[in-house]
Amino acid sequence: MVEANITFVTELIFLGLSSQPRNQLILFIMFLLFYLLTVLGNLIIITVIQIEPRLQTPMYFFLTNLAFLDICYTTTSVPQMLSNMVGKKKTISFTGCGIQMYFSLSFGMIECILLGVMAYDRYAAICAPLHYTVIMNKCTCTHMVIISWTSSFLSSMVITVLTMSLPYCGPNVLNHFFCEVPTVLRLACIDTSVIELVVFIFSIIIIFIPFLFIVISYAHILLSVLRMCSAAGRHKALSTCASHLTVLALYYGTAIFMYMQPQSKSSRSGGKIIALFYTVIAPLLNPLIYSLRNQDVKKALRKALSKHSLA
Repeated sequence: MVEANITFVTELIFLGLSSQPRNQLILFIMFLLFYLLTVLGNLIIITVIQIEPRLQTPMYFFLTNLAFLDICYTTTSVPQMLSNMVGKKKTISFTGCGIQMYFSLSFGMIECILLGVMAYDRYAAICAPLHYTVIMNKCTCTHMVIISWTSSFLSSMVITVLTMSLPYCGPNVLNHFFCEVPTVLRLACIDTSVIELVVFIFSIIIIFIPFLFIVISYAHILLSVLRMCSAAGRHKALSTCASHLTVLALYYGTAIFMYMQPQSKSSRSGGKIIALFYTVIAPLLNPLIYSLRNQDVKKALRKALSKHSLA
């Protein structure tokens, strides 16, 4: 039991990615460029989908949500990281830390579920093409997105409240560039095994179950593709899944490694590198992956650029 005269921390100090001023300047320029490209790239994807009538389908409705989500996700951590790189005071209030943790965790959970929903959309399109418009109607797609966002915000609330309600009496130094649950838990004054178990359970629900759903969906897709007689049909079916599979490998690989291993086995320095992948690199690469590997998006983008150049 924690004694009443112990002073609890009111702010947390970030160690960030580097303590060398020269390295921090280089990292600031690099990650500022990454952030601007992430926002610009995802805004372009959203705009192109909205203005192109041929892209008004469930797949691109979900892709619009993913692009908007990536902007929100990277914004929860990167501006704070950039501020710490150039500012003398590399701190965040305890309340601010809780808010940052809540939103970054929420957006990360939404992305996991949304990627699972997108896998189901591909399953319905390839394995049940005649019933696709009935299965994935506008109402169903909207409900799926609402459930993804609502369930994630509620789940994140539980984890954040449990984490931030623990006593933190020092040290107050975070070996990270933003407030992430595993890193913050290491600073608690009491045993955190119960909270870690709760986080692990939610990780199974939010990360592993959608991942299992994705594996089952793509197993059915693969069987359907193998049964196709036309080589052109097989190529078209696989090409529509290629972008999604690339994003899945990038995002899920790092998220599972970070949240579904015991705290005692997690590397503190390695955790920052892994976190960079799903908070900075993945949102940056997603627009490139979907635009470079998707013929419909490339055609719509070229069409929009040609209209703009003629205007």
